[in-house]
Amino acid sequence: MRLGASIASAGRWQLGRLAMFAAWENEDAVDDFLAGTRLGRSLAAGWHVRLRFLRRWGHVTEFGDLPATAEETDPNAPVVAVTLARLRLLQAPRFIRWGKPVERLIRDHPGTTLALAATRPWRTISTFTVWRTAREMTDMVRGRDSVPEPDRHAVAMVERDRKDFHREFTTLRFTCIAEYGEWDGRTSIVPA
Repeated sequence: MRLGASIASAGRWQLGRLAMFAAWENEDAVDDFLAGTRLGRSLAAGWHVRLRFLRRWGHVTEFGDLPATAEETDPNAPVVAVTLARLRLLQAPRFIRWGKPVERLIRDHPGTTLALAATRPWRTISTFTVWRTAREMTDMVRGRDSVPEPDRHAVAMVERDRKDFHREFTTLRFTCIAEYGEWDGRTSIVPA
């Protein structure tokens, strides 16, 4: 999905694109998948990053074994953030109302080099963002930025705490260990 686009727009949904997020035993297993399966070969033609887990906030059953912190985050280093949310369907109107300004904040933030979202209709929503530094990401989350309306994320989190939009929600933070291919003609999306 294109973050911040109108819910009814074709540009938001990008139905011809596929996103995959997976855990692997080791890099050889990733290479075997990319070279040895039909889906892998099709994905290998696109862009992908290999990540090392740093920390988890929140809880989603499938990631329940991940520790809250596996490794300390360097505030000046690039990070990749992945959110996964299982929406309460009756909360969808509130989620859209509070979430759309946050989407635009993240999409347009000078600290992001890539900001994407994906959905598995109708309840599962995920975001994938690459940040120049962890500090820029956490400043955005806390509303401590010089961008217009910097508190959009913080305000939405207060509303979420008041009455949760989700059945389950987690944010995972990673460091990038390798980047392959190109995304929409771009390479080196993760800052060196």
